[in-house]
This record gives sequence, C-alpha cells and structure tokens, in this order.
Amino acid sequence: MNGVEATLPHGGCFQAEREALSLDNRRAMDRFLAGVEARAFRMAQLAVRNADDALDIVQDTMIRLTRSYAQRPEAEWAPLFFRILKNRITDHQRRNTVRNRVFAWIGYGTDDDPAPDPVAQAPGRDSDRPERQLATSDAMQALEAAVHALPARQQQAFLLRALEGLNVADTAQAMGCSEGSVKTHYSRAVHSLREVLGEHWE
Repeated sequence: MNGVEATLPHGGCFQAEREALSLDNRRAMDRFLAGVEARAFRMAQLAVRNADDALDIVQDTMIRLTRSYAQRPEAEWAPLFFRILKNRITDHQRRNTVRNRVFAWIGYGTDDDPAPDPVAQAPGRDSDRPERQLATSDAMQALEAAVHALPARQQQAFLLRALEGLNVADTAQAMGCSEGSVKTHYSRAVHSLREVLGEHWE
C-alpha cells in the first residue's frame, strides 16, 4: 500500500477547496486525509475489487469531504468521510449491477474488464516461507471474495467496524442507520464470513 499515498490526489486537485480554508483548518484537513487515505483505498478495493476504480472512489470522497464539510468540527470528519465513501461505493456497485444485467441480456461478457489487483499482504515473521505466502494469499483472496459477496449493508458494517475500527455509533452515522441495525448487519456479516471461509477464518 506504500504507493497509494503517492497516487492519491492529496494536494493538486484539492487546490481550490484548500485555498478557501483557514491555515489551521487546512493543516488539520491535510493531516486527516493523509491518515485515512490508505485505509479508505483498501476498503474501496475490497468492495469493488478493482484498484483503478477504488482510487477514483477515494479521490472523489476526499474532494467531496473537503468541499462540503471542511468547516465542520474535526471530530465529525471520520464518520462523514466514511459515509461519503460508502455512498460512492454503493453508487459504483449499483452502476456495475445495471451494466452486468444489460450485458447478460444482450449476450456480451465482461472478460475484457481489467483484472483486480491482489489485496496487499501484511508481512509477518514467517511470511518469507513459500507455504506461508501461499496460505496467506489464498486466505486474502477468499476473504476478498467473501466480503464482496456480502449484501451491501452487511459489507459496509463489516468494513467500517472490522477494517476501519469505527465504533458502533460512528458506524451508524456513516451508514445512516440506527446502532441496532449496525449490530445486526455486522453480526450477520461475521456469521456469513465464518461459514464461507471455514479454515481460513482461523
């Protein structure tokens, strides 16, 4: 994920939005975006399974947050950011669903779509062993596929709670639902993932 920070538009295309902010607010927003961009990219990539599309989603999320919510208290930025991110991911998935249905109806496939980049692997002490690398790769691919297959609301709850580490209240604000709904969606997601992943879960 080291190349993500250099790839995301943290600076250039934010110029107009940044110039409208006070110096302190600008610095705070820069720190926030620098701290969240790699994790947001990972979430988007897991959801849409395409690195280029994930970059576009994160870029648009950053721009929208800076443009519309930079004057809000800094404590509100994280749930707002992830709510925008969730909406952008949902929009992307909805467009792909419609496109795939149309292609299926007219008899065209989508084999020419670019293959998704593999999920970055976290290094470990024994990660240099070939058998461990294979097991980790298999597990990450299985997780990516299983998360992608979850219903949208379960996927959002799982990514925000497990990957981003938001608490129930912030997840509820990001998803635009009640805390009880977050708990239900997350519980169902975990149960489904455990069933699908089997030995990979351990």
